[in-house]
Amino acid sequence: MKLLITNIAQLVNTREQSKVLRGKELAELPIIQDAFLQIENGLIAGYGKMSQLKELDIESSWEMLDANKACILPTWCDSHTHIVFASSREDEFVDKINGLSYAEIAAKGGGILNSAKKIAASSEDALYAMAWDRLQKLIQLGTGAIEIKSG
Repeated sequence: MKLLITNIAQLVNTREQSKVLRGKELAELPIIQDAFLQIENGLIAGYGKMSQLKELDIESSWEMLDANKACILPTWCDSHTHIVFASSREDEFVDKINGLSYAEIAAKGGGILNSAKKIAASSEDALYAMAWDRLQKLIQLGTGAIEIKSG
């Protein structure tokens, strides 16, 4: 299958070479304004500015999609998440940035042992439902691949 997406306001993270980025390179985010994207058999086959589109040999069998000035960017890969939990610990985060140690937070009744108690007191169905809601929110925010950790 061949797909041509046209009228893209911004095509984000376009790089000529696939390589590991280090240091200052991590701050670079190449963007093509007013772009097209060509996909063949599920892989990126070409891209460029709309002004270059006339150089393509477009076949009538191609599926055409007008992005209508939308932005296209890669999805995020979140390789370390903890989305299965019974309750939030943001109050502990505030304590931590205010200088409390993990031992002091635990002494106040917080910490990982408190989290473990709350998980043990929750049903598997309830934990699943909460994790599912969190996963849907991550997808809405642009996550395309996720690894879910325990503990």
